Amino acid sequence: MLTILGFAMIATFLVLIMTKKMSPIAALVLIPALFCVAVGKGAHLGDYVIDGVSSLAPTAAMLMFAIVYFGVMIDVGLFDPVVRGILRFCKADPMRVVVGTAVLAAIVSLDGDGSTTFMITVSAMYPLYKRLGMSLVVMTGVAAMANGVMNTVPWGGPTARAATALKLDAADIFVPMIPALLVGLLGVLGLAYVLGLRERRRIGALRLPDLSDEESIETKEAVLVGAGAGGGRPEKRPVGGAGGTDAVDGDENDGDENDGDDDGDLLKGLDPNRPTLRPRLYWFNALLTGTLITAMILELLPIPVLFLLGAALALSVNYPRLPDQKARIAAHADNVLNVSGMVFAAAVFTGVLQGTGMVDSMAGWLVDTVPEGLGPHMALVTGVLSLPLTYFMSNDGFYFGVLPVLAEAGAAHGVTPLEMARASLVGQPLHMSSPLVPAVYVLVGMARVEFGDHTRFVVKWAALTCLLILAAGMLFGTI
Repeated sequence: MLTILGFAMIATFLVLIMTKKMSPIAALVLIPALFCVAVGKGAHLGDYVIDGVSSLAPTAAMLMFAIVYFGVMIDVGLFDPVVRGILRFCKADPMRVVVGTAVLAAIVSLDGDGSTTFMITVSAMYPLYKRLGMSLVVMTGVAAMANGVMNTVPWGGPTARAATALKLDAADIFVPMIPALLVGLLGVLGLAYVLGLRERRRIGALRLPDLSDEESIETKEAVLVGAGAGGGRPEKRPVGGAGGTDAVDGDENDGDENDGDDDGDLLKGLDPNRPTLRPRLYWFNALLTGTLITAMILELLPIPVLFLLGAALALSVNYPRLPDQKARIAAHADNVLNVSGMVFAAAVFTGVLQGTGMVDSMAGWLVDTVPEGLGPHMALVTGVLSLPLTYFMSNDGFYFGVLPVLAEAGAAHGVTPLEMARASLVGQPLHMSSPLVPAVYVLVGMARVEFGDHTRFVVKWAALTCLLILAAGMLFGTI
């Protein structure tokens, strides 16, 4: 019964948010509360919620101060050269823009933290997508998949969890998987190329003003130099116009419900005259950010503490006057509230799943359904199961609760723990868009995309990327 209720709860949640019948925050809170009562453990709901909040509180704190930190870095102009460099490289070609999104997300993902990756990627790419009128779900989908592939680095989390759960060396798990992961990354880049071509056909190729002329950065129009969706003659049209509301697929939209935003807000990342800039402190901010990321990789301090210290230092140095500090905090309060609120709401969902025993029952049922004849192929089975299991439960639940059971079953048929551990990494490109991953709310929140739109767009592509990695791993003999 717990298994059925667990799957029913997840299915109900996904249907409601994908059909936009409920907001993600409301669904994350009310749906598990109702199912907790249905299980007969309504009296323990408070305990489950507190346990869930306690486990995710460090994550929420990290996200709160990370948003403030990177928000300040955007305000002071740290990422302006990145944005201008991408604009010059992309040349307003939608295909190049989408491929550039994948490359940027993959490179930044080397820090091992999804939230940081999404904040930097969206900060750099969002103004460009808006100016060109491109679909924002393409940006969030490509960024999430690229980060999912790179999330398998030993300091990213999943590999370390698999190594800990099966008492293996993380390098022995990760290094042989590099060729398969590179194939997966190439698959993401190939998909980005295809999606970019579709965007190019839909909106045409645009020519942006010369970015070397600071005054031209504020220009509100671009010249259409290629045939657009209508295939007509070159014509002028407002940048970031109606083209951005069309979907890549016929039933999808970009999830942006703020089409009425001032154009100036969309170009803040490029406005060379905004009062928040601190050009004289550029190298200080660059050094501070590099030090912060290095400290995260080396795990010198817990990540929430690092971002807390970094945010305080960035505010104090860049804006010594108290009113200016308050203004910067207020400017980013909306993002902070949305993301942290979503994380604490997700704590209700995970708390009920774990506290009622639903997640354990679901995992046990899935393991028991594996036919005896597939025993010698348990690595393949684990790779396939990693897709739904890492999507419907946390990495901790999968790697510490399910993987040891699967590994024990595989060992009985001669499958080594190393093969099982490598196979367990396959589902990460899909996992990064799970409603149980706090970082995905940073991605959709900063991109102003509805979570349901992002899910509907990315799931099929992410699943294909996972299967590509699995096939490559089997071909190379690492799985």
